[in-house]
Amino acid sequence: MTPFLQAALYGLLQGGLLALIAVGFSLVWGVMNVVNLAHGSFVILGAYVGWEMNTKLGWDPFLAMFVSAAVLFALGYLIQRFVINLVINGPIFITLLLTFGLDLLIVQGMNIVFSGNYRSIHTGYASTGLDLGSVRVPVGRLLAFGVAVLLTVALVYLVSRTRVGTSIMATGMDRGAARLMGIRSRHVYALTFGIAAALAAVAGVMVGTVGTFSPAAAAGYTLLSFVIAVLGGLGNMYGALLGGLVIGLVDSLAGLYLPGTWVNALAFLVLVVVLIFRPSGLVGRAYYSARVEV
Repeated sequence: MTPFLQAALYGLLQGGLLALIAVGFSLVWGVMNVVNLAHGSFVILGAYVGWEMNTKLGWDPFLAMFVSAAVLFALGYLIQRFVINLVINGPIFITLLLTFGLDLLIVQGMNIVFSGNYRSIHTGYASTGLDLGSVRVPVGRLLAFGVAVLLTVALVYLVSRTRVGTSIMATGMDRGAARLMGIRSRHVYALTFGIAAALAAVAGVMVGTVGTFSPAAAAGYTLLSFVIAVLGGLGNMYGALLGGLVIGLVDSLAGLYLPGTWVNALAFLVLVVVLIFRPSGLVGRAYYSARVEV
């Protein structure tokens, strides 16, 4: 029983981190109908910024994540404002190709600057654990889980209770009507993309704190974000959190009982089964379905 409980606990904590990786991806897809294939490279780039702050200045990763989020917010805002906005009205495959090209550029840039070696952000407490009966709770993953839940709740509050969030939701639902109300849609799109990039950066710092990272891992995080966003329901932040927890649990429990090659396949099998019975995802996509395309 203890190995099962340990794997379930590890899966939930890992699922929180996966949710933090995916929530920005889901927000951009839900609001702008842009599938950002460069999202995984934002995660890794955020990890490198945190790593630089930690190794060069000695900053704790939970302090460095604010710097990383600010840097990636600025980068994401500029990319959306001056690059993706140029083709935002085109067919979706144009934005797919554009973000795929951006992903290649960012990954290759990180290979040149940081090399392809695996790195991690060292702290004195991330590798320690708390004993709860027969199971052990890794402190680093517990803190990363707390950050993921806190940021998801903060993002829901932002989009539902603030003027900025109302502008984001209104632009996502009906861009033409939002323009008539005086909302600058291109600025709102850039703001949304910047927020998603900042969340990816925080997730990257957490990834570096509890594990290792390299530019080669970027594609895997984009794929995971895609699966979790679709599983939870596009544009739904709580859906991304729930989808991340489900994938984390499936990965951890499958790793306990199945060979390694079956773990990823089982995650996709869960996605297919859920979509058969709930095509709108676990939480639904009422917001996304209400979109008015212009």
